[in-house]
Amino acid sequence: MLAYRHAFHAGNHADVLKHIVLMQVLRYMGGKDKGYTLVDTHAGAGGYSLQGRYAQKKAEYEQGIARLWGRDDLPEAVADYVALVRRFNDGGKLRQYPGSPAFGQMLLRAQDRLRLYELHPTDHRILEAYLGKHPNTQVTEGDGFAALKAELPPPSRRGVVLIDPSYEIKTDYARVVAALREALTRFADAVVIIWYPQLLTLESSQLTHRLQAGADAHAPKGWLHVRLSAQQPDERGFGLLGSGLFIANPPFVLHDSLQGVLPYLVDVLGQYDGAHFLLEHRAP
Repeated sequence: MLAYRHAFHAGNHADVLKHIVLMQVLRYMGGKDKGYTLVDTHAGAGGYSLQGRYAQKKAEYEQGIARLWGRDDLPEAVADYVALVRRFNDGGKLRQYPGSPAFGQMLLRAQDRLRLYELHPTDHRILEAYLGKHPNTQVTEGDGFAALKAELPPPSRRGVVLIDPSYEIKTDYARVVAALREALTRFADAVVIIWYPQLLTLESSQLTHRLQAGADAHAPKGWLHVRLSAQQPDERGFGLLGSGLFIANPPFVLHDSLQGVLPYLVDVLGQYDGAHFLLEHRAP
């Protein structure tokens, strides 16, 4: 578990989808004056050099953010996302990619709170140096799954929980399902965003059904499930085919927004003729 470093995958098609969704949720939460808390259970380092040896090993960002970087036909939500990545690069060339904590910090208002958890000691040190002194921000070296007990419900009774473990160990799948249940039991109105990799494994294929069952029982505002299938497996059946996000209690505007964005992402990020998206939801 502690061997995983997100820098290998920074800015790939999965990050693009995850951060477009996260950004839209946070924009919605920021549309009301009352503050909210963002709890990021697997925060990573907060930002990543795309020139470093980790990111350059497979250069996955070239099939992700780099495909969007120079385009002038971006849908509004995608343009907003790319603008934040540009801001992270000080308006210059694409050299760095912001992690979820950076997106959270860029959208944070004075009345909002950021709670970041990271178990990998090196990534925690980087994250602490980057965001540890920011107002209303707390960086903790620890298990983000276990943190839900302390963080929920948040003081303002408005909160977003982002859960995106590496899934390198199979128990992460069961822990994600349990975390969704615990989050909604402790704070029924929480917006819970769960990212998962699309792989040719039983655990990956069964996960969304288990999450749907949990949300059906505990989420008063329904759920939304989005998946972008961007590439084919290798000859041995391995590889990241795509990724998905399951959102409990999603903002009501999210479904229609994604409906306008996903065909564009398939066209631009798809790496084979069969690239496609899935978008489904259950209203309250």
